[in-house]
Amino acid sequence: MALDLAHVSSTSPDPVRAVAELAEQIGHRTAEALVFFCTHDYDLDILGRELGQVFPGTTIGCTSSGHFGPHGFQLTGIVGVAFFGGALRITPFLIAPLARHTEQVARIAEEVRALCDADPALNRFGLLLVDGLSMAEESLVGTLYQLVGNLPIIGGSAGDNLRFERTHVYAGDGTFLSDAALFALIETRQPVAAFKTQHFAPSDNELVITEADTGQRLIREMNGEPAALAYARAIGLPVEALTPSVFAHYPLVLTLGDGTYVRSIQKVNADLSMPCYCAIEEGLIVSIGQALDPVQTLSDALAAVRDSVPEPALILGCDCILRRLQFERQDISAAMSDLMAKSDVFGFFTYGEQFNGVHVNQTLTAVAIGG
Repeated sequence: MALDLAHVSSTSPDPVRAVAELAEQIGHRTAEALVFFCTHDYDLDILGRELGQVFPGTTIGCTSSGHFGPHGFQLTGIVGVAFFGGALRITPFLIAPLARHTEQVARIAEEVRALCDADPALNRFGLLLVDGLSMAEESLVGTLYQLVGNLPIIGGSAGDNLRFERTHVYAGDGTFLSDAALFALIETRQPVAAFKTQHFAPSDNELVITEADTGQRLIREMNGEPAALAYARAIGLPVEALTPSVFAHYPLVLTLGDGTYVRSIQKVNADLSMPCYCAIEEGLIVSIGQALDPVQTLSDALAAVRDSVPEPALILGCDCILRRLQFERQDISAAMSDLMAKSDVFGFFTYGEQFNGVHVNQTLTAVAIGG
């Protein structure tokens, strides 16, 4: 059975009109499931009510820091993909509050295993959407991946376009929630392949984290001095010049075994400490990331995934907001937008990404679904 889907979008700032435009683009068909991403600027009470009334099927989504689809990058409004015909099934599980996620995930894992046992022939993956300001992603995705079993997981942390005030996931009952996550089991007979890509490698320019608050993902000191001073010196800029665009261009890279993981800086605090988007620990040696060609690395990743899924009908992706900022800084946004649109990549810009059991930064995590 072929995957039957329709892309929908609206840039209307009015939530009632925006949802109406999505429905108009679908036409008279009834969507069995809808995955959407929207700007945080909407009145989410009204948007949630309209989504609940207009789309009676399974609906999942979250607020973003921009999103992408067939028309490339879209920094306002709402985008969605609707599914028809039974070729893809989404079973959502709400996790709230996040402080009690362990017991909830244990129950979810039992239900997921039962669904998998009921029809072992289906291909499956998990999609995790989580409050991007919760700082709960590491524990949440690690617990999910461990308890759910042999299931690929991709995910993204909801955003609010660098305001860092509140981020929300859609609970599926007409409401948006903070301090919450949505885990969706997605099942299909089409081939699926999860993958990730980043465009940074470790360099010889290394720093030692000499004081940190692990619980707050906060670097206080590197090389024995205030973190922002050591970082600014390492990249050759004054502290006053440190902006999100600079952090996007010069992330920290941690090497563990054969793997490299990006640890992105969020901002500089008044005391020159630096909160990060990902877990960080005292005593770690990190390096200033060495940038590779973003267009080429993405092209290579998209070509590689086609070895497993030769003709994807959809690539569902979670891409970091700091990657978007770097694309803008390097004036390659148009090229990246065009490449992703032509490759059927649909998704949103995040405050962090999840891949299997790990929370990462400045990475595109995605899954290709065959047609």
